[in-house]
Parts: sequence; structure tokens; C-alpha cells
Amino acid sequence: MISDQFNCDGKTALVTGGNTGIGLGIARGLAGAGAAVVIAGRDKVKNKRALGELKELNKECLAFEFDLEHTEKIPGFYKQASAEMRGFDILVNNAGIQCRGRADKILLEDFNQVLAVNLTAPFVLSQCFAREKIANVKPGTIIMTCSLQSEASRPTTAPYAATKGGLKQLVKALALDWAEFDIRVNGIGPGYIQTEMTGGLSDDPEFDLWVKKRTPLGRWGLPADFGGAAVFLASEASGFVTGQVLYVDGGWLASL
Repeated sequence: MISDQFNCDGKTALVTGGNTGIGLGIARGLAGAGAAVVIAGRDKVKNKRALGELKELNKECLAFEFDLEHTEKIPGFYKQASAEMRGFDILVNNAGIQCRGRADKILLEDFNQVLAVNLTAPFVLSQCFAREKIANVKPGTIIMTCSLQSEASRPTTAPYAATKGGLKQLVKALALDWAEFDIRVNGIGPGYIQTEMTGGLSDDPEFDLWVKKRTPLGRWGLPADFGGAAVFLASEASGFVTGQVLYVDGGWLASL
């Protein structure tokens, strides 16, 4: 049956930035579909709160405290988390940070920090995941959280736009390199979503109205809108899909 393909029973998933916002929405979706989900985040309090929610869906879920900015420590972190779960079937590179300011005023250290978390960390984690899958001759699925800014930009977001554009191309590059090993790589592209990161924007009445008028479905997205998309890309339902970005944007990119 078609419904049986949308199933993650017995699978394990690592979701970075899975303790809040879109990442938690994805983690909830995967756990609800049967996956044992490990969330990785740098905030211990948020990790504990999110883990409590996830354990109501799947008691096998875990949380790890880790800061992805320390890219040199990622292989050690991945090895530890993977050993705890006896390997991962699904990797969701969701964690991301923002740095706002006119491009000529952005400090190099701030640009490099955004680059490390948003682009370098997903690459290194994907390497760790793929090497493990290839060595064990097992299939796997990688999902990257991209953005509308994988396609276009806004003023004062140069570092973020650069990393999200790079992430879209990384989806394609990794999909090609690892297709022969049955490792599928895809992305999810959020539109304007109500999260902690966008709180300053959604609280601005003028910007809020602009988003609602500009989005064909007439509202901001919610973290809960990403569970189904993640389950689709992580399950056999998308078994012949790789190198693609699925935009969950309320129709934003379809409208001029």
C-alpha cells in the first residue's frame, strides 16, 4: 500500500538544531512516523524540553548538547552519537544561524561563523554519515534545510544568503557523488516561518502584513508544516528522488 511507504519504523535519525523551530517540527514528524530521533543543539534547556515532547512519540529519542560551530569536533561527536544509536539511517542538517547587517559592515569573523554553522558543518556531518553508510554497505538519506534565500536574497542578509545558496548546490553535488551507494540527498526550503529566529520580523506589523500578502496561502508557515515533508524525503515514498529541494513556502516562489 502507498501509505506503507510513508513509514520510518525501525529507522534512526539525527536532526541538528532539532530542539526548536523547524528542526523540532521535523524531529516530531520523523518520531511520529516511527523513527528514533537524536536531536543535537547547543542549548541544554531547549534540548531537555524538546526531548520530553519527542519521547511522547518515541521513547528511543535522545538529545546531545553540541555546538556545530566547532567543525573540527564534528567527527568525534558523530562517532559518539552514531555508536549510541548503532548507526543512523537519516541525517537532517537543519541547524542554522543568521547575521544581519549591510554587507560592507559585516565583520569577517561573523561571516565565518555563519559559514561554519550553515554550510561547513552540514558538509562535514554528511561526510561522516556517508562514510559510515558506504563502509557498511547500507543506504541512507540526507536532508538539508535550505531557504528561499537559496534562490534569492534580501538586504542585510549576505552571509546567510551565501550559505543557503551554497547548501542548495551541495544537495546536488552530494546527490551525484553518493547515488551509486544508494544515499539520497535532498533539501527542504522553508518560506517565511514563525520561529525564534524570525520573531523580530513576525512581530513587526508592517512586515507581518507584507509576508501574508506576498504568500499565496496568506499566512506564515509553522514548524508543524515540515513534519510531512521530512517524512516523505526520509521514507521509501521518495525512493527515486535525489538532488532536489522541496520548497515548503505557501506558494511564495510560484508568485511574481
